[in-house]
Amino acid sequence: MEQHHIIRLGHQGDGIAEGPLFAPLTLPDEIVTGIVDGKTLRDVKIVTPSEFRVKPPCPHFKSCGGCQLMHASDDFVARWKVDVVRTAMAAHGLSTQMRACLTSPARSRRRAAFSGRRTKKGATVGFHARGSDTIVEIPNCVLLTEDLKSVLPVLTELTRAVASRKGELTLTVTSSANGLDIAVSGGRALDGELQVQLGQFCEAHGLARLSWNDETIAMRHPPAQMFGSAQVTPPAGSFLQATREGERDLVEAVKSIVGVAEQIVDLFSGCGTFSLPLAQTAEVHAVEGSADMIAALDQGWRRASGMKRVTTEARDLFRRPLLSDELNKFDAAVIDPPRAGAEAQIAQLVKSNVKTIAYVSCNPTTFARDAAALVSAGFCLDFVQTVDQFRWSSHVELVASFTKS
Repeated sequence: MEQHHIIRLGHQGDGIAEGPLFAPLTLPDEIVTGIVDGKTLRDVKIVTPSEFRVKPPCPHFKSCGGCQLMHASDDFVARWKVDVVRTAMAAHGLSTQMRACLTSPARSRRRAAFSGRRTKKGATVGFHARGSDTIVEIPNCVLLTEDLKSVLPVLTELTRAVASRKGELTLTVTSSANGLDIAVSGGRALDGELQVQLGQFCEAHGLARLSWNDETIAMRHPPAQMFGSAQVTPPAGSFLQATREGERDLVEAVKSIVGVAEQIVDLFSGCGTFSLPLAQTAEVHAVEGSADMIAALDQGWRRASGMKRVTTEARDLFRRPLLSDELNKFDAAVIDPPRAGAEAQIAQLVKSNVKTIAYVSCNPTTFARDAAALVSAGFCLDFVQTVDQFRWSSHVELVASFTKS
């Protein structure tokens, strides 16, 4: 069988040999064999392993598709994630100080979306297998916090009781101060009988909240999250940083960038991940497309004490970005857009008088595009801090500092 040399890793974490041929679960400088299937190598066998290859710490790694890089050393993965950002920036002619990656520890994922499907013998809940719609059970997952791991039998029971045989449920589970918050999507239409059944299930298993297709069925206790000194109850299924450690690293980086700014605008604010910690020392205007999320942020601020003024605005920043005149009253901006980036909002920021921008991103490619626009308009890209709260995955997050004299 023909041998292949793995040249580098692609942005999805697969090894790439000449061709290009994509070889999953391989590392740069490895010599491998495999069956060529289009642009993919199947049935890969390692002939000469990399010095950075390690034994995966999770027994589910070979079958589960939740992690892509567990076969590589932690130091290698951290450097690779920084290089992913560096390469994306270089495509736009950008370079700056690249700080060492901050990686969340094992067993720290406080939020995860599981797949569930009824079977002839009961139900299966877990993550999808790599490149497949097959669900792999993960009772010994080393990503999840203990409370998320312990709820897997409960999710299996729920799936067996209420899922249809044809469909697949997505069960998003979030750890909160008052218990587990479970949001189910992909389920059948809600009727009276199902509503009663779900309400009884929530009570029987002591859940904080149970939601079905975006509708809250039962809430025993508000599933609160702490943002700074404010306690916030996010809407069911809404965005939350994946680990507490990752959230802390992002918040601390943002704080260091905005410094002593007294008037801050937080764009794509969510439920207040950055707005509320920043309000301990500055007045903040939070803008977010989801009215429910912005209402949760506002309620959290109103119930907190010792904070500066926080104003809120529900606004679609893709269609209606804050205009330069609206931005001129702020000393600093925090921007944390979805994966698509913030092209329209960046176009207004460069016209404004804002001198300091903390850009939080989960997509190095769209970040680099937006960063190039800022630099072209006279901003200095001071540094990039890579943050890895999706340990062993190909997912990359970052915080970047932009200043304009």
